Amino acid sequence: MWPFSSSYKTIVQAKRAEREAALQSAPRFDATVHGEYLSVTASEIVRRIKLGQWMAIDVLEAYIARAALAHSITNCLTEVFFETARKEARALDEEFARTGHLKGPLHGVPVSFKDQFEIAGVDATIGFTQWANKPCSTDAFLVSEYRDLGAIPFVKTNVPQTMLAFECSNPLWGVSLNPWSAHYTCGGSSGGEGALLAMDGAAMGVGSDIGGSLRIPASYCGIYSLKPGVGRFSTLGARSPTKGFESIKTVTGPMTRSLDDLELVCQSIFGRPDPYCELTPLPFREQKLPSKLRFGYYTNDGFVKASPANKRAVLETVAALRAKGHECVEIEVPLPSKAMEIFISLTAADGYKTLLSHLGPDPQESALFLVTLGPKLFSFVRSVACWALSSVIGDTMFSNIVGEARVKPVRELYTVVAQRDEYKRLFYREVWQKHELDGIVAPVQALPGLPHGGCANLAPLAAATILYNMVESPAGSVPVTRVDATLDKLTEEWDSPIGGSKLLQDALYSGKAPVYDVEKMNGLPVGIQIVGKTWEDEKVLAMMRVVDEALGPRGFGPGMWTRDKFVR
Repeated sequence: MWPFSSSYKTIVQAKRAEREAALQSAPRFDATVHGEYLSVTASEIVRRIKLGQWMAIDVLEAYIARAALAHSITNCLTEVFFETARKEARALDEEFARTGHLKGPLHGVPVSFKDQFEIAGVDATIGFTQWANKPCSTDAFLVSEYRDLGAIPFVKTNVPQTMLAFECSNPLWGVSLNPWSAHYTCGGSSGGEGALLAMDGAAMGVGSDIGGSLRIPASYCGIYSLKPGVGRFSTLGARSPTKGFESIKTVTGPMTRSLDDLELVCQSIFGRPDPYCELTPLPFREQKLPSKLRFGYYTNDGFVKASPANKRAVLETVAALRAKGHECVEIEVPLPSKAMEIFISLTAADGYKTLLSHLGPDPQESALFLVTLGPKLFSFVRSVACWALSSVIGDTMFSNIVGEARVKPVRELYTVVAQRDEYKRLFYREVWQKHELDGIVAPVQALPGLPHGGCANLAPLAAATILYNMVESPAGSVPVTRVDATLDKLTEEWDSPIGGSKLLQDALYSGKAPVYDVEKMNGLPVGIQIVGKTWEDEKVLAMMRVVDEALGPRGFGPGMWTRDKFVR
């Protein structure tokens, strides 16, 4: 018990006041002055600067103005360091004027970072008040890389408490909103990034992913992202509440407003050496894809059936690919809940004591309720709950997941890690080898968006993305469409989905107030995952290009967000 539990509020007030003071130097956004800089890709920004048409300082001021606007609507920012960024922009302009040479392929591009990345001179709190007021002395290695390539870091963005959730809220910085609707979250854990980029508040951004944290906010917000393989992007200096946890590898990766920019970042970052030889020394490999690709796809992963909007996103992608001559075959996910069971078993091995130890006086967010409940139960109570879930409610999958959420001795942990490895091999045999696939088209999640507070009871929906962390597949998120209140209504098909988690599917699609509400969700973006085999990051990017071009223009990319599209 913290005797001075109100002490966290003092820190909250001070940190938010500090943020507000830093935002005061932002110019008021003016579309006639700033608009042209926001409506182009990062690649085009670099080209314009190289041609002498634009200056880095002018580009930066436009994104500062827009970031401040985005924050005023969605509360997406944490640390704000405009003055440092302005000095860097002016230095780039002076160097270019003197030499005529760009610093690198990201010269003058304003970039945002997820709050966990250490940046010299500012905090990296990830929403913990106990981590506040302790400015970092150095940059995370990835931040240094972006700077070396010419990019200009200028803000950091909000995350869920502990980052083990996909609802962006914490006691220090507050709740971040979806950029298209105030009623929904922007996702997580890289949620602030998703909101900021969708509103053109940064030219590109950087996040991380252990169970969907790059892909879920990208889909919720309507942008692009890539969860690369382990060792392609550095994690050095990216803070974690579970430092030393190795059972599931966290990766860092890019979030952008266009596929061109996603490719640009990967071409620039892949293969660059790091000081401790921790990164894979594998430079970007240009891909020459066959004219006819073979994709597997599904709209029901056997755990939770995708909503009408998310199903339509997959099927529209499949139709577009087939129209271009590619082959698409429907597949099934083997042992549908197994990857989620293993994920929970591994992350809960210490009862989440390490994860929660950093809360201190901070109140625990509701998003962590279901995630952290299991280990708190007495073994007898857990056993009764599992029996009731399976035998009374008829949800064996949910029962199995609850049963895995408990403290484990090291010996048992070794067994679970072995199960993880065997599941990956099973997936390769039953999916990649059996169907001879180039890639997979899959829903990012069953829902197009999550209402605030939804993560408290719906955290297992992350199984759709966790799957590809467990089998170590690179996976990209591509925005496909938007929820259409006319096209995406619930039908009899969703009355009693065959198989899967009864509890979750009932919550989403049944009763008087199902979570899937097509009227409230109308206009929300809907994305898909494009998945490849381990080490096929570049092929995933190339397949994302195939998908993007097959779908054609559809209202996503730089300059697409306007105030009138935000639902209050």
